[in-house]
Amino acid sequence: MEYRKTDIDGVWVIEPKVFNDARGYFFESFKQAEFDAHIGHHVEFIQDNESKSGYGVLRGLHYQKGDFSQAKLVRVIKGRVVDVAVDIRKNSPTFGRYVMVELSEDNKRQFFIPRGFAHGFLVLSDEAIFTYKVDNVYAPQAEASIRWNDGTIGIEWPVDAKDVVLSDKDLNKGVALKDAWLFD
Repeated sequence: MEYRKTDIDGVWVIEPKVFNDARGYFFESFKQAEFDAHIGHHVEFIQDNESKSGYGVLRGLHYQKGDFSQAKLVRVIKGRVVDVAVDIRKNSPTFGRYVMVELSEDNKRQFFIPRGFAHGFLVLSDEAIFTYKVDNVYAPQAEASIRWNDGTIGIEWPVDAKDVVLSDKDLNKGVALKDAWLFD
């Protein structure tokens, strides 16, 4: 696998080495020792999650507060999405900035988002199956959300706002970055 640093410290794009032949393809999607060596510390993933969504579905910008924060390793099994990590570490030199990467069944990229970030993705294909590893349990009492279209962050989503499909929670409970709970 090739590990590429992004413009924000701690956020990585991982490109697997894919072996194709007449039968299909094969690749290693995760190797703990190699992952830890490149990321620079041990991340113990404890759970895998999967979601299925249609075109225009935007899930995010989500995170969990405090001791319940989560690091995530995300990828797409079917379809195509743009995935976003927003730095919400108030003392970070890149606070409020984001990294956006396209993940698809074709490129098989993975995106590592450490603790201290809000995360979201937007589906660009008719359907997408999205999977991710997390290093902490889901804690509903600690969940938080920043508005997907917060002007301070200025994410340039590649779909017209009228075509974005949001959950009631994302539509009504996301707050502006200035009002969000932040990491130290």
